[in-house]
Amino acid sequence: MDERAALALLDGELEAAGDDAAVVDGLVVTTDMLHERTDFPNGTTRYTAGWRAVGASVSDVAAMGAKPTAAVAAYAAPEFDRDELLAFVRGASDVCELVGTEYVGGDLDGHDEFTVSTTVIGRTDDPVRRRGAQPGDVVCVTGTLGRSAAALEFFDRAIDDDDAFLERANDLFRFPPRIAAGRALAPHATAMMDSSDGLARSLHQLAEASDCGFAIEADRLPIDNAVYDVTDDEDEALELATTFGEDFELVATLPEAALSAVRAATDVPLSVIGSVREADDGLTMDGEPLADRGYTHG
Repeated sequence: MDERAALALLDGELEAAGDDAAVVDGLVVTTDMLHERTDFPNGTTRYTAGWRAVGASVSDVAAMGAKPTAAVAAYAAPEFDRDELLAFVRGASDVCELVGTEYVGGDLDGHDEFTVSTTVIGRTDDPVRRRGAQPGDVVCVTGTLGRSAAALEFFDRAIDDDDAFLERANDLFRFPPRIAAGRALAPHATAMMDSSDGLARSLHQLAEASDCGFAIEADRLPIDNAVYDVTDDEDEALELATTFGEDFELVATLPEAALSAVRAATDVPLSVIGSVREADDGLTMDGEPLADRGYTHG
């Protein structure tokens, strides 16, 4: 059973399951677990690991249109190296500072593989769910797509610990969680989630939750410039932008009339990439079926 099958199983058992975070009386709670083998390529600094691990949970809060209030992490490793531990905490603290919240500590444990479990809490009186997209809405994404895919390529190219490639890779891996954009979208979005599993898979998840279809236009996707530093093939660039995942951008649907208000409320680029259709129309890109492919744990 892979991660998606396990989540589907739990969805039938837990009434609150199915969104990026749980919401209880206005309190938003989310938790994530990352492992060195699957989530931190060779060359990932502990500073980047702290930023990315906590940022992933902050992104879930952003996807609910909520404001984060605090973050904690459980840090497990074969040994506690002073410099690595301090670098991790500083990365976690800096990503929290970037979005106006605080890293307040956590737990330490021994483990045979560097592993991090993070929890972020936030607040909102009106959470944005994955269900609610309506035919006629536009489909939007924040920022750019493919950033993490490009980072992984730079990690792979860093033969003999090439400092220039590793620096570029770590820089790209430290994504900015879209809290401000999520707050700007919240009053208008009909459905929203983050793109941690990739754009294509996120769209399939939104379509399933909202019982709708999507018509996406490939030439409207905001592909990150870094993608073109690792490939000059347009088809490969499109593939990296739509299926790799781990970009942690927001994917949202909203009435077209609300676009100007959202764009005025945040300086994060918001790209319209398509429209919401009836469920019978399916999920297409340039008129062809868009496969449900993306990042899956397990």
